[in-house]
Amino acid sequence: MSLTHRAPHKVLSEAELEEVAQRKPPTKPSLRGCLRKTRCSGSAAKSLLFRFLPFLRWLPRYPVKDWLLGDIVSGFSVGIMHLPQGLAYALLAGLPPVTGLYSSFYPVFLYFFFGTSRHNSVGPFAVISVMIGSLTESLVPSENFVESVNGTNVTNEELRDAARVELVATITVLTGIFQVALGLLQFGFVVTYLSDPLVRGYTTASSVHVLVSQLKNVFGVSQGEHSGPLSLFVTVIDLCKKLPDTNVGTLVTAIIAMVAILIVKELNHKFAAKLPMPIPIELITIIVSTGISYGVNLNDKFGISVVGNIPSGLKPPVAPKISYFGQVAGNAFAIAVVGYAICISLGKIFALKHGYKVDSNQELIALGLSNFLGGFFQCFAISCSMSRSLVQESTGGNSQVAGVIASLVILVTILKIGELFRDLPKAILAAIIIVNLKGMFKQFRDLSTLWKSNRVDLLVWIVTFVATLLLNLDIGLAVSVAFGLLTVIFRTQLPHYSILGRISDTDVYRDVTEYDLAQEVPGVKIFRSSSTVYFANVELYGHIALQSGIDVDRLIEKKKKEKGASLMQGATPPVPSCTSSLPGPDTSVSALVGLGGPRSSLFSPAVIELSGGESSQPSEPSLQSLGLPQPSFHTVILDFSPVSFVDTVSIKILKNIFKDFQEIEVDVFVAGCGGEGDLQSHEPWPGRASFGTQLIAQGVPPGFPQGTGAAGCDMDPI
Repeated sequence: MSLTHRAPHKVLSEAELEEVAQRKPPTKPSLRGCLRKTRCSGSAAKSLLFRFLPFLRWLPRYPVKDWLLGDIVSGFSVGIMHLPQGLAYALLAGLPPVTGLYSSFYPVFLYFFFGTSRHNSVGPFAVISVMIGSLTESLVPSENFVESVNGTNVTNEELRDAARVELVATITVLTGIFQVALGLLQFGFVVTYLSDPLVRGYTTASSVHVLVSQLKNVFGVSQGEHSGPLSLFVTVIDLCKKLPDTNVGTLVTAIIAMVAILIVKELNHKFAAKLPMPIPIELITIIVSTGISYGVNLNDKFGISVVGNIPSGLKPPVAPKISYFGQVAGNAFAIAVVGYAICISLGKIFALKHGYKVDSNQELIALGLSNFLGGFFQCFAISCSMSRSLVQESTGGNSQVAGVIASLVILVTILKIGELFRDLPKAILAAIIIVNLKGMFKQFRDLSTLWKSNRVDLLVWIVTFVATLLLNLDIGLAVSVAFGLLTVIFRTQLPHYSILGRISDTDVYRDVTEYDLAQEVPGVKIFRSSSTVYFANVELYGHIALQSGIDVDRLIEKKKKEKGASLMQGATPPVPSCTSSLPGPDTSVSALVGLGGPRSSLFSPAVIELSGGESSQPSEPSLQSLGLPQPSFHTVILDFSPVSFVDTVSIKILKNIFKDFQEIEVDVFVAGCGGEGDLQSHEPWPGRASFGTQLIAQGVPPGFPQGTGAAGCDMDPI
């Protein structure tokens, strides 16, 4: 018996096939071998140096005439933004304002040497700041520093701030260690587990946490610090109880500042093309409010809380307190991952727009070193700011030279100007923080978009948002990632199954329930799963495949009963009237062609010629001879084109499928099995033809008749 189909390919002999099978594929050079060859190579050392210090590659070729002016303007613009945001985000993290200035100087300057993004503006970021703030409030609460002065309980802010700075510096160093370690281990892909809906849902929920944390500074009330699950709602309830104690002067100051900043930001956006640089309304607001506060003495007359003393000059490096490591390791890892996810997302957007590449692993190392070294100088963990990065790009920034100039602006502020802001009202900083949340709150629009495009992603967004609100930022992130991974598992466990049909006069096969033009090939069922087949979903796959238009189990049961009754009556089993197209155990491959080929359609033509000897198996009574109904189809094709790998559990289920269909005289073929798997490494079950003789890698040509196949898979027995 032979199965043939024409194809314009060379036919290989058995000897040539055996030679091809024994030929070993070229092996990739091992890392150890490469290191052995290049260990003492100067070019290898140079390449390694350029990899970890990317500025050495682009700085010597820096086009001064074309880029320098734009970088200077961009640097001053971003530096002016760094000043109010650094002060505000330090307040958000529960730290002295000067630490925000430190975090806007050291990490920004260090990123110049190690970063690969030309437009990212690293530094303090609201989400990271509030994550740190939740830690400072829980581990170093103000209640621990209450002292009795003249019969009145007063918080010793100096001791509290010193303890919090020590804690946050330790968190920052540990965050940097995690990021550097992940970068060196090439774990830049870890951010792929944070899908875009997850990140956007998380940052939106974080913006709610940020907003709630700043309401006490807007209303001018003193409020206890809460942390842990449901702390957000406890804070809101506590705030509502204290609304009667609102400081009217503080509230009016915050409202005026927010309205002014919002109006000018809208004007900046509307006239962006006409303005050489955005109006620095945040800096103007800080300067004006500080002057008014100093001249009118808002603190004494109206009880408006001010920033207080901002020391001038830089501090010497201080080693982190290692005893904190065990307490904050989980939080530091969460901060490391979230900070990197935001940074690399922005970096890739700008890289795609301007036509350069961002190294994800090097970005991890760059952020890690910036945090690690910054932690020794009282900095808190940093990431990328969307608003600052957009300003850096829109004002003509072309490289991280703009970042260096921005850091120098902050350096001058730290050395000479910072102490002038001691009378700055905290309500102004709270207003700046709240207004900058506008972009994050716009992400609520994702709900309508995801509802129309992908309900599973919508569910991920909602679960992430709700979990982060209820369980706080650290636990919420863990729950969100776990749920995101579960959706992937559920998608593969419950895939879409379909019967394919051929579109007339084409080689295209589509789901017959979705395409009216797709018609099933007479006598043939082509079955496909939308997902790979593995241990978690193969049971369902086998069940649905066996129910492709007929109740196979019931028919097999009837056949066994009829055959048993026939034997009880002493009848001789008749020879089946139909001839099976399945080859026997002695099948030999005489030609194999058509491997690969175009994938424009589901199946590509190919050819295989099989010759089989006479089977020694005794004849079985047929369905027709037993008077049982026969299936409406004679062949089932399992389309394996979506299958990327096959495990041992899948092999067992596939064998059962073959065996059950054989019982009802239906041939089974596997098409498109081009992924990794163990289809060729298993022995056939007793009394069956080798499983491999029924594999069809590239599929079935149009008008597939009984007894005709198309080749492709390795034909070794299973």
